[in-house]
Amino acid sequence: MQQDERLKIWIEQGNVSISQLFFQHYRQLLISDSDAMVVLQILSFQEDGNYFPTPVDIAGRMQLSEKEITESLQRLMQKGLFAIDQSTDERAVLHERFSLLPLWNRLAELLVQQQAVKQEKQSQNEEGEVYSLFEQEFGRFLSPMECETIAMWIDKDGHTAEIIRAALREAVLAQKMSLRYIDRILFEWKKKNVQTMKDVERQTQAFRPVAAVAVNQAPENPVKRVPFYNWLEERE
Repeated sequence: MQQDERLKIWIEQGNVSISQLFFQHYRQLLISDSDAMVVLQILSFQEDGNYFPTPVDIAGRMQLSEKEITESLQRLMQKGLFAIDQSTDERAVLHERFSLLPLWNRLAELLVQQQAVKQEKQSQNEEGEVYSLFEQEFGRFLSPMECETIAMWIDKDGHTAEIIRAALREAVLAQKMSLRYIDRILFEWKKKNVQTMKDVERQTQAFRPVAAVAVNQAPENPVKRVPFYNWLEERE
């Protein structure tokens, strides 16, 4: 079940309070202040067990006339924000009730869209940071061809900014600052379904020695080298 569908069901069944969501976003749904108050009055009547309040009922709680309430209901219905459901009971008596499910549906869609936009902006910011990090490590501006290669890693190969940064870090440790070397790392990781930083850690630990090696230093003041794996030399 999709997230927006769950939200609609929870709200319709009264399991989620919509006051904050509605107050925060009704303007974005092009609902006026007075129409928003009519919606809240409908909710209030439904909580009291009256699922089909008349314009007279609603006007009795507001500083709007019956005619203004009727016009408000018409606007909301024209915008597809509420509907009138009909049903019959066991005695074949027709019953009508206001349904705000179309409104919850529109609200859920809006929230999903806003989240998608937020994630897209975050992704773009992270991608921009990747280019900046490459220029910082390379000590120069990237060429158009290099920028295109990085873009292909993201768009075509589906690597996240985090994974690309990890591959760059591997190249820095190996002192092999070339896109060809980093591309090979990403190729090997993709082949092994490396998708998270935990996957990266498992891969690097599988190829690096457990202990670092002290070299060319006096025993009393050793300096340890960080071991690295040469990804270009990997074989099946």
